[in-house]
Amino acid sequence: MQHHKILLLGANGQLGHELATALQALGEVKALTRTEADLSQPEALRQSLAHITHSFVPTVMVNAAAYTAVDKAESEPQVAHTVNAASVAVLGELAQTCGAMVLHYSTDYVFDGSGTQPWQETDTPHPLSVYGQSKWAGEQALAQACAKHVVLRTSWVVGTHGGNFLKTMLRLAAERDSLRVVADQVGVPTSTALLGQVTVEIVQALQSADARDPRWGVYHLAAGGETTWHAYAQYVMAGAQARGAVLKAMPETVLPITTAEYPLPAPRPLNSRLNTHKAQQTFGLELPQWQRGVDGILDALFSK
Repeated sequence: MQHHKILLLGANGQLGHELATALQALGEVKALTRTEADLSQPEALRQSLAHITHSFVPTVMVNAAAYTAVDKAESEPQVAHTVNAASVAVLGELAQTCGAMVLHYSTDYVFDGSGTQPWQETDTPHPLSVYGQSKWAGEQALAQACAKHVVLRTSWVVGTHGGNFLKTMLRLAAERDSLRVVADQVGVPTSTALLGQVTVEIVQALQSADARDPRWGVYHLAAGGETTWHAYAQYVMAGAQARGAVLKAMPETVLPITTAEYPLPAPRPLNSRLNTHKAQQTFGLELPQWQRGVDGILDALFSK
């Protein structure tokens, strides 16, 4: 197997933290945090990366850095677009110069969430929020800048590191007798562990592919099955209790509400289902049911 030099951006985020470990299976990883590679400053980013890649020439660049504050993005569209699109173009240009491949992560928010069918890669994005628009712009910028690119669109990312829905629910359940959780948005919780594992498999599959290889491009990647935020929260409560957590809220005191009853600055897609057949067939991936990823996180959180 080829020994890679991997440049990882966003190393301190919940996905980046997982990737910093997972990518070591492929070779030498240079993990950059926001201090070393700040995507909110594209020109400074260009200079610092040019300096780094002078001595560390990557064969693979993995971008786990993003502006992910979905509601805040509505009042900071410029910052969101700078981080999620302008700086992604800079990364793509650098990779093109180095001859490296780029792996980049995107989101179900590039779609408007209409209908009930799982979204396919061939469906036209129509983002409703500034966050979704900035991520869609980033996908296009990367494709234009670098031939050897893979965009992995995923949903409801959750891990043991950093902040996420699962941890928020556990915190609130320890403080409150009941919780109100949206029950009319459907999607799939996808663990950072699964994303890390699949990223490694995709790099291995494409390591000798040239720029004309038809496998470059966009893939949908999420765990198997589907759920609502409400049913997901109930699953988390039950799982935490089974592992000895003391909570005030029980699975049966997690109450279903509609999206309309919980207004937020940024509109949420009601249908976040992603069709993952293309990724499974192209790379021979096995994508386990979402419960397995959530169980792994609960095991890690309650094994202390």
